[in-house]
Amino acid sequence: MSALPGGGIAYKPHGDGSAHGGRPAHGAHGTFGSYVTGFVLSVVLTAIPFWLVMGNVLDGKLKTDLVVMAFAAVQIVVHMIYFLHMNTRSEGGWTFLSLMFTLTLVVIALAGSIWVMYHLDQNMMPMSPHEALHKP
Repeated sequence: MSALPGGGIAYKPHGDGSAHGGRPAHGAHGTFGSYVTGFVLSVVLTAIPFWLVMGNVLDGKLKTDLVVMAFAAVQIVVHMIYFLHMNTRSEGGWTFLSLMFTLTLVVIALAGSIWVMYHLDQNMMPMSPHEALHKP
């Protein structure tokens, strides 16, 4: 803002002169190139695990599962950045903070569920083979 000679105040836009402080005035968040980049990364991050599983490339099932889950985690990040436009700068950081809170709750819920199921499995009374055959 700046003072006018007649005592009034003039509004001065931020950044590049647009009304949104540096963002394009039409409200587009991403460019065509960024969407294409996100799409190509998504296709690659889907094709590689598909090839790993269908071609039985890795030695063990556990190793294959871990690699596929790692590719899935990277693909989630790609979708959040290129399609949902989430970063630490958007919405003053609140979008990123709410994402971190949500992920914390999901990890707590999953870890707690796995812990409960594991301990229930370990602490249940085992059945004899005879009891298993005559179970109602």
